[in-house]
Amino acid sequence: MTAAAARVQRDGERLLLSGALDRDAATASWSQALAAADGARVLDVSAVSAIDSAGLAMLVALAERMQDARIEGVPYGMSDLLAAYRLRPTLAFDDGR
Repeated sequence: MTAAAARVQRDGERLLLSGALDRDAATASWSQALAAADGARVLDVSAVSAIDSAGLAMLVALAERMQDARIEGVPYGMSDLLAAYRLRPTLAFDDGR
């Protein structure tokens, strides 16, 4: 992906991600994002320009760590990935129930 590098910021109870969340960005920012997730209640991805499966894996890990987090935003490509991996918009696995 050729978009801006991913950034992780914490603003109160919000964990804000921005830029392209691809494999390289997820690898580079994973530790920072996990540390910033503690105590956050909102995972805001509205400024993420694009996402791949590695970026989605990071979001799923963050949402799980945050427990009952509200997800805000749907980056380009995320809807297709959610469907392919049978994930709900909350980033939880859709077991069909």
